[in-house]
Amino acid sequence: MKKIAFGLAAVLVTATTAFAQSEAPKTSQTTPAVSSSGEQNPGAPVGGKNSFTEAQAKSRIEEAGYTDVSGLKLDDQGIWRGMGSKDGKHGNVALDFQGNITMSQ
Repeated sequence: MKKIAFGLAAVLVTATTAFAQSEAPKTSQTTPAVSSSGEQNPGAPVGGKNSFTEAQAKSRIEEAGYTDVSGLKLDDQGIWRGMGSKDGKHGNVALDFQGNITMSQ
């Protein structure tokens, strides 16, 4: 009986240890959801779950110096895309979930 109890205890300890270990995170834990440093991610726009509303997206883009922001739509990658102007140039603007804003013509 003691051998069975000991064997059962060993199995429980092993199972508990296995469950306590976790996989490495799939995303970087050092990259914040929203950049607060003012630095832009060089790979922007970055796809990901975006929690900005359309009004928040437009406001963030305008706060970054863009004007005539219009036609914002959230795409299937979680990136707000529309049109806007900055520094005399008009083109496509994008805002990702990290707060990165990019423009292409």
